Amino acid sequence: MSFPRYRSQLQAGTASAAEAANEVTGDSQSGISFRVVLLCLTLAAFFGYVIPIVDLKLYNTFLGSTHLPPGAIAVLLVLLLVVNPLLRLLSRKWAFGRNELLTIYICCLFSTLVPGHGSPGLFVSQIIGSFYYATPENRWNEFLAPHLRPWLTPALTPSGAYNQSVVEGWYVGLGPGDGGIPWAAWLIPLLAWGSLIIATYLMLGCLAVMLRAQWAEREALTFPLLRLPVELASDNATPVYGSRRTRFLPAFFYNPLMWLGLGSSVFVHALNGLNLYFPDVPLVPLELATAPLLSEAPWNQIGTVPLVINLIAVGVSFLLTSEIAFSLWFFYWFFKFQFIALYYLGFPPTTLPIAIGVTGATKVFAIYQVIGAFLVYAALLLWTAREHLGYIARRAFHFYSKQTPAQASEKNEALSYPAAFWGFVLCFAFILLWSVCAGIALHVALWMWLAYLVMALGLTRLVAEGGILFASQGWTALGPAAQILGSGAGTWLTSSSIVPAAFVQASLGTDNRSMLLPGFIHSFKLARDYGIKARPLGALIVSCLLISLTMTMGMRVQLGYLHGGLQLQNKWATGGGAQLPMTTIVPLSEGVLDSSWTNAIWLVLGGLMAHGLMLARAHLLWFPLHPLGFLMSLSYPISRLWFSILLGWGCKALIMRFGGVESYRRMIPAFLGLILGEVVMILFWLLIDGWQGRTSHQLIAG
Repeated sequence: MSFPRYRSQLQAGTASAAEAANEVTGDSQSGISFRVVLLCLTLAAFFGYVIPIVDLKLYNTFLGSTHLPPGAIAVLLVLLLVVNPLLRLLSRKWAFGRNELLTIYICCLFSTLVPGHGSPGLFVSQIIGSFYYATPENRWNEFLAPHLRPWLTPALTPSGAYNQSVVEGWYVGLGPGDGGIPWAAWLIPLLAWGSLIIATYLMLGCLAVMLRAQWAEREALTFPLLRLPVELASDNATPVYGSRRTRFLPAFFYNPLMWLGLGSSVFVHALNGLNLYFPDVPLVPLELATAPLLSEAPWNQIGTVPLVINLIAVGVSFLLTSEIAFSLWFFYWFFKFQFIALYYLGFPPTTLPIAIGVTGATKVFAIYQVIGAFLVYAALLLWTAREHLGYIARRAFHFYSKQTPAQASEKNEALSYPAAFWGFVLCFAFILLWSVCAGIALHVALWMWLAYLVMALGLTRLVAEGGILFASQGWTALGPAAQILGSGAGTWLTSSSIVPAAFVQASLGTDNRSMLLPGFIHSFKLARDYGIKARPLGALIVSCLLISLTMTMGMRVQLGYLHGGLQLQNKWATGGGAQLPMTTIVPLSEGVLDSSWTNAIWLVLGGLMAHGLMLARAHLLWFPLHPLGFLMSLSYPISRLWFSILLGWGCKALIMRFGGVESYRRMIPAFLGLILGEVVMILFWLLIDGWQGRTSHQLIAG
């Protein structure tokens, strides 16, 4: 679907205007020019170098780590506001066209997600952190050394001995007499983990090829996070009233409502940033501590309730369908009220068992409902797409015959359907083989990676349809399964599998905010809608991924040895996040005391809930709830975003109630401006903070 455009009235129907618009916007271009390829590869190296510094050393607002990354929007703004006007002064034909701009944004989307804050970016510290924090008291080394292959970590020599200098050198930093960075110890582990990460990226890319047509065309998802980059790139240098004279900027920048929204964001963050440097400047509070307000029973049973205003989330929520926006914050409180109900029934939450290996101290009865909903929702997504996926399977098995001919639209996909199908199968097989070689039993590896795909489907749907900026599922595969089937000696999950599986889960299955499946879906959607050649685009994306991943792995190793991991500002990456493998290994290896098949009852109830919500939506037009809200209800992102989503939903509901659909459409530029203004201030304060040496200044806490 094409997005609505907000521009001044033009004299329609004149041939000169149409020709001028086509000439300057590059609508006829493929989007893959030599200068675009060169710029994208350069930016991949740039972001791979800069983002680890911002995330680890400075710990300021992340340039990546969301599916509307400020770093990618920054590149668009520089090209639109600086580069293109200068190029037009020389020749109008030299300016970057719409498709070129969209191609650059697509590549920057991946170049900022890969090195950003999230599970793949944490593996460098995770494969040594458990060794550094091991003590005689916690006896962590007794769990690690016997069951961890030496090629998985530089903390072990090829013979299996502890490599103390490598580990402590990263955490403490190298002194003048310590020599250089021990790259030899890191080479094999980086190659091993890099191959696994690249295989997951390629697997998700193949899956995106198979899902794009189903989600973008057959189900016509809204893709709200694409609205802003499309508005920025479209109508580049619009002709004025049918003449050959053109504006230097897209029409989006000439809408006064857009400037109203942008000005609001700039005003708020300008004051708050100045307050950091000059305390006399008044502060606009964007977060309220609610703990003192919830200190009495029964409200003290619901835990923390962050009250945060994220202006980007407010703007994006305004673009969502009313049922999705309402459901995202409604189900957050749905679980909070479950805690209150249990308190009145005589079961205070403090007395209930806690799930293992999930975000925070989440109760078993709650998180298992969400896990059941994920499993059923992913199955329903595949069932809905059965006709399309069945066609792909027939194409894959009849590739050399004429029984299932290729449709014309398949030529515009990033891969042919047979290539995507077998690419997915081969990548999945390689991932399983890698896991088995790492010491994980085949049945455990199969469950882990099937759960990973379930998470990927659910989270991608949340981004594509729900506009969630950073999606994380709030649960992992090993802990909940162990509380149903058991763990330890004589069970399906023995210590020999627990140790390597915990490292893989911590590195790739815990914080999935940087998962690339949403990026692939977004990219292929843009390519199809705007005529960008998908197959060269796919090759360019893979090249950017390889460059960005290589650069960020090297930078994360280097930052530890040059500055000392303990001195880096991101304490989660070097402390709690680095110990995630052991926080999973210890309880599972000792045996889960509260394991029982009765825990599966909550799993079944959650699945039935998700299925019931889907049935209600299919048969009741007035039904206001969407299962996506149920999936996100216990995750960290929704705890930070629920209030902002409520504000965006409330603004839309009021405007629709008193002004109608037309008023809502007219106000969309204001909320897009709200998003753009916050991105502009993120970039502004990153530059100021870098100049002044200020750390831990986050406009958007993530």
